[in-house]
Amino acid sequence: MQEKKTEMANKNAKKANLLDHHSIKHILDESVSEIVTSRGHVEDVRMSNIRLLLGTIIIVIALLAQFYNKKFPQNRDFLIGCILIIHLKEKNAILVTYPPKGSYTSTGLVVSSKLPRFSDEYTLSIASADPKSISAGKPVQFTKSITQWFTKDGVLVEGLFWKDVEALIDDYAAEPKKSK
Repeated sequence: MQEKKTEMANKNAKKANLLDHHSIKHILDESVSEIVTSRGHVEDVRMSNIRLLLGTIIIVIALLAQFYNKKFPQNRDFLIGCILIIHLKEKNAILVTYPPKGSYTSTGLVVSSKLPRFSDEYTLSIASADPKSISAGKPVQFTKSITQWFTKDGVLVEGLFWKDVEALIDDYAAEPKKSK
């Protein structure tokens, strides 16, 4: 019986290649998305849909420019504009959410992360999707070494990571202390 539990735990374990920072960041970002959505936040996919639409338009223009070069002399400006819009709006966002149901807050969250190449420092940030809103919370972030969340075999110790991410979500949701 114990062997089956251990076997099931090994199958469900999230494992990353510790020599590949993209693999590590992907596992951590995926886990952050799970944690945030498990806390009642629903993902807002509008920006992702806009990005897909812009990408499709860019591909269509590029294809047309190949065959009708005289009618599409320069699409470079359009491409740069689309890329800038996407980059400025999303930045390093891994998740954008609606406000939780039943919440007094009228804004969702923007969760972003960074894991620089050749570094073990993972930075996770939570901010308001509408920072100008009166109900927007103060942005919070933490920077921690990934070595505390992974075993030497590359298995994510989810309990520790969940605890850190949930503490950051709680910090964001905490009422701001009024100064006297």
